Amino acid sequence: MSILKNQTKWEDLYYYRKTVVLYQMTIVFCRRFLPKHGDRTVDQMVQAARSGKQNIVEGLADGVTSTEMELKLLNVARASIKELKEDYLDYLTAHGLVRWKVGHPRFGALLAFCRAHNDLADYEPHLGKWRDEEMANCAVTLCHMVDKMLVTTLEKKQKDFAENGGIRERMTATRLGRRQTQNAEIAALKAEVTRLKAENATLKEKLKNLEV
Repeated sequence: MSILKNQTKWEDLYYYRKTVVLYQMTIVFCRRFLPKHGDRTVDQMVQAARSGKQNIVEGLADGVTSTEMELKLLNVARASIKELKEDYLDYLTAHGLVRWKVGHPRFGALLAFCRAHNDLADYEPHLGKWRDEEMANCAVTLCHMVDKMLVTTLEKKQKDFAENGGIRERMTATRLGRRQTQNAEIAALKAEVTRLKAENATLKEKLKNLEV
């Protein structure tokens, strides 16, 4: 058994890639639609978007040795994404804009677009063109998707931890496994010594008979 867990390649994970989109989208959104000075919302939104992305990276990196820290940091990432989603919803409400839900004529197309596209390159051509209502609803949809994927990830990792334990259990299992291997090797050597002694006794008896 390996003591260290395999490193997860977060660049391949849909929810991480979507947080990269959210971070860059939030920077553009704040620059285009929020005051450049005197509004703390800008710093809060950008920090929440960055925290969501960075805590995924740190959590998965720490997960090589600490499942506990991995779970904590992924949950911090989830909390940050939920905070970001709330900021976008507040913006829609405060500016009298519409939140696109089931039944809205553009919601289906937006949902399909966000499901099919995970990379910043897919969104960049639109960031300078979308109106604030369009961009905010896209961000809300992405936040919702990331949140759901993180919930699924956390559930799987908690189940794995419950079944297999963390690094302490893996270290103990590795030590016990090595000890069992050593015991088996010692037992095999003892059996071989016993066999050789018996064979030696037999040969001595045959030599004795020949001398007679």
